[in-house]
Amino acid sequence: MKKEIVEHAIPLFLQYGFKSITMDEIAQQMRISKKTIYANFATKEDLIKETTLVHHSRIMESLQTIAKQAKDPIIELYLLKKEALKHLSNDQTSPQYQLQKFYPNLYEMVRAKEFSILSGSFSKGIQKGIETGLFRKEINVDFITRIYFNGMRGVTDINLFPPDQYKIDQLLIDFSEYHLRAICTPLGIEKLNHYKKEFIT
Repeated sequence: MKKEIVEHAIPLFLQYGFKSITMDEIAQQMRISKKTIYANFATKEDLIKETTLVHHSRIMESLQTIAKQAKDPIIELYLLKKEALKHLSNDQTSPQYQLQKFYPNLYEMVRAKEFSILSGSFSKGIQKGIETGLFRKEINVDFITRIYFNGMRGVTDINLFPPDQYKIDQLLIDFSEYHLRAICTPLGIEKLNHYKKEFIT
């Protein structure tokens, strides 16, 4: 039953936000009693934590799959950006907005988990770029990996980039190009300019 509750709660939270959906509404949707939900989750925050971790884990799997299948690390970054945009928005009901605003401890937990999962893929992509002559060979892979992760997370920071003033899709585009132009060789820049028309939107 716990798994079923999580699966029903995920789309509701994604559509309406963590704050808007009540335990009563989840129970009504599932045609079970609210008591049944509380038998599995002591508080609404416990349910939010579980649904967030399950949904986040699925996103991480999709990002890792993209990283493995991309034909080169420049395309990889654009494809990762496209996938990320499926789960990000400027809407105040969006998960990343509400987690930062109302559940900062859970947001930090997800952030740490994300780095733990993705840092290896990022590092491999950078190393592959160096080996194929797309990225400068003298760059520090560990440093660039951490800067890239921090930058990608930074553009979703609602305090640094308020959603009513900045569009998340443009922020990700701008950061991706900023990042790539900092580490690309002339060959990499040439490929970047070629790919931009195909992957910029």
